[in-house]
Amino acid sequence: MSTTASGRNGTWRNWGGTVRSRPAREAAPASVEELAAAVRRAAEDGLPVKAVGAGHSFTAIAATDGLLIRPHLLTGIRRVDRDAMTVTVEAGTPLRRLNLALAREGLSLANMGDIMEQTVSGATGTGTHGTGRDSASIAAQIRGLELVTADGSVLTCSEKQHPEVFAAARVGLGALGVVTAITFAVEPLFLLTAREEPMPLDTVLARFDELWAENEHFEFYWFPHTGNTNTKRNNRSAGPERPVGRLRGLYEDEFLSNGVFQAANWVGRAAPATIPALARVSSRALSARTYTDIPYKVFTSPRRVRFVEMEYAVAREAVVGTLRELKAMVDRSRLRISFPVEVRTAPADDITLSTASGRDTAYIAVHMFRGTPFRSYFTAAEQIFTAHEGRPHWGKLHTRDAEYLSRVYPRFGEFTALRDRLDPDRRFRNDHLRRILGS
Repeated sequence: MSTTASGRNGTWRNWGGTVRSRPAREAAPASVEELAAAVRRAAEDGLPVKAVGAGHSFTAIAATDGLLIRPHLLTGIRRVDRDAMTVTVEAGTPLRRLNLALAREGLSLANMGDIMEQTVSGATGTGTHGTGRDSASIAAQIRGLELVTADGSVLTCSEKQHPEVFAAARVGLGALGVVTAITFAVEPLFLLTAREEPMPLDTVLARFDELWAENEHFEFYWFPHTGNTNTKRNNRSAGPERPVGRLRGLYEDEFLSNGVFQAANWVGRAAPATIPALARVSSRALSARTYTDIPYKVFTSPRRVRFVEMEYAVAREAVVGTLRELKAMVDRSRLRISFPVEVRTAPADDITLSTASGRDTAYIAVHMFRGTPFRSYFTAAEQIFTAHEGRPHWGKLHTRDAEYLSRVYPRFGEFTALRDRLDPDRRFRNDHLRRILGS
């Protein structure tokens, strides 16, 4: 996956191709002091301010016509504290670089998402998550953070320092300030054994509670127009390390999952009537496999086929019924969907606007190949998700506004009140935040 890019005439665009904006100016500060000074200058000039990471949000959460801050010079590990088992990292550090550096130190995050191209601040600020019975999102692993606020001051936050800011800023949506450093909890490097295998959808849904309870990390992909899924179970292992062989990895992860899948989507986009047959082939393309490796090599996968995505979080106990409704909708419609539906879980956390705030959660993500009309599918799916009080992923496409979100987030008012205090003049505003948070 490529990172965020500037197009012609200073246009910024995101990875998914869903958002473009033209900032009045850009800044790439090399220190917290330079960043704070840039925020103060923007305030003097009456410009809004947004920081952008790798551009992997599908929403316009980072778009601005004011000052665009690029954090690519704010990278690297500040310190490793082995007594506290924490690592403090600059906010512009890509997750890939963090994972590699931690592994060299014999350390690891407890859980991750399924890609590692994002910056740490972009990933946490939008609530990026993987799947886990007991271990939660990346933001839930934060133990402290540093934030440049609207007046250019630098605020250090933790459970003991400014706890009300810490509770919200871990998933801050870019609305409370610019995060400049994050302290994560880490643990000694461990091994995971991954068991990947096809399984009928009816079996997965009938056994979902059992599969969730028996595995530290369980997820599956359902292929629309079929009754087939690919499942993945990750559990800690005493070893020995048995990674996927190089040739098998190239064949399955690069050739099949990216190359052949890309070609199938090209065919499906040109001839939608072929999609159900292609889905049946795709859902049977990968054979079962088991391997053992260090965490980031198990949790993450190369994703080179471009797509657009919507993901909603529902209460975990509602996920099976919600999926059955989604399948029934697809089956009775004339939609042709070439991308699988991804299902993951997370335990409840205490972050103000986390999608798992206060409730055990399951995530259902729907995708469409980039360049394929997606609105009919996403609209129909969203109607199902919102009927179950679903919470949209902050970095993925949705149409909800502050009125709806204030009903499904019990602490929504707490977040907006903090925003009023930290950014009364809305220095970090844009149209997207106005829609999802209100004025």
